[in-house]
This record gives sequence, structure tokens and C-alpha cells, in this order.
Amino acid sequence: MTASIINKSQRTAAKVAGLSFLFTMIIVVFANYGLLNPLIVRGNVAETARNIVAHETQFRVTVVCFLAYSLGVFVLLAALYVILKPVNPGLALVGAIFRLVFALLWLLTTLNLLGALRLLGSASYLQTFEPERLQAMSRLSVAANFDAYYVGLPFFGLAATVIAYLFLKSKYIPKGLALFGVISSAWCVLCAFVYLVFPGFAKPVNPYWFDSPMALFELCLGLWLLFKGLREPELCREPVSDAQFENAPSHRDGLQ
Repeated sequence: MTASIINKSQRTAAKVAGLSFLFTMIIVVFANYGLLNPLIVRGNVAETARNIVAHETQFRVTVVCFLAYSLGVFVLLAALYVILKPVNPGLALVGAIFRLVFALLWLLTTLNLLGALRLLGSASYLQTFEPERLQAMSRLSVAANFDAYYVGLPFFGLAATVIAYLFLKSKYIPKGLALFGVISSAWCVLCAFVYLVFPGFAKPVNPYWFDSPMALFELCLGLWLLFKGLREPELCREPVSDAQFENAPSHRDGLQ
């Protein structure tokens, strides 16, 4: 299906998508590297538990940031569907569903964090367990976020691959950017599946290289949609043959 002339709702959705791309990227990086990671002491469960308890507000802000990230992904997938539906409704829907699955899995991280905080609380029913065991269970809940992300990563990569392909087909964005999106997203999908089967794959290929090229594509795409918008596709018309012209109904025929 060839993309038609861009309508007003698509242009509005492009601005919304651009803002959503940037918002989700900024907030998830801030939550992970600015709020959560400083509290985690690798190899020291007790110190990690003390950090979480001592900085409970910071820990809870991380939860709110993850919720905001999921909300931003919901908005993003809706905006991308509006943009790409005229290109191919079926594929646009598939891409939206893949990204929805990723957003729902990301919501699990908020439950994991709240569960970790509860284990370090002062509820009477927790007194049955030794403090060391509670600390270990709390750290396990935080570590579960890692699994939730890598289970969701194939869906994230598939969603990005589909939208990059549709942008390539529609010519709404530069061809080079769309091609980079297809390649980097497909690479992410491949790495995610290989890693889930062979965890040792993280040694020859750093996990940051699984999704970093795709993240760069989505960053560039977000900036393009926000500041440049959608490019009007060239409408190619097939030349009309003499026979078609002669057989075409005229205004006079319609009056008879």
C-alpha cells in the first residue's frame, strides 16, 4: 500500500511521537543511571539494602520514573500507529502490539522495586525471617528487573524493526535513517534471542551493544519527527495509455 498525502492527524502524531521518543529516553536513562544504579553495591547485599532504606524517597522516585516511562511508551506506540497506519495498517498494528508487550513487561520493574522495598520494611510478618535473608530476597527482586528487560527486548527490537521498515517504505524520513533503523533493530532482536539461549554471548558482545545502535536510531528519529516532521511522499502516477484514454468515460457520456 502506497502512502498517500500526509494529513493533519499524522503531522500532529509526528510531533507527539518525537516528544515521546525523547521523553522516554531521558527519563529511563535518568532513573537507571542517576537514581537506581548509585544505590546498588555489586557483591554487597547488606550495603545495597542499607542504601535502599536510607534513600527510600530516591528509590520511590525511581518507581515513579519507570511508571512515567511506561506511560510514555503507550503514548508513543499510539502516535506511531497513527503515522504509519496509511502505509500498512496490519504492520502498523503489529508494531504497536510488540511495543505494548515491551511496555507491559517494563511495568513489572515497578512491582519488583516495590517488592524489594517491602522486604526491607518493618512489618511484623517480616520478623519471622533473618535480616540477611530479607536483604538477599530484596536484592533478588531488584535483579529481576534485568530479566524483565531482556525478555522484553526482543519485542522492543521487533517493534522498532517494523516501524523502521514502514518509514523506509513511506519515505516520510530520510532513506538512510530508515535503513539504519531496520539494520540496528534487527541486530538487537538477533542479539536478544541469542543472549537468552546462550548467556555467555555477553562476553564477546557487550550487552550495551545489543540495543545502543537501536537507541541511537530512535533518538535520531525522535529529533527528526519533532523538528522536521514528516516528508511529503512523492506520488507516482502511472502514465495513461492511448487505449485507456479512448475508453475512459467522458463528461458527455455521463450526460446521456
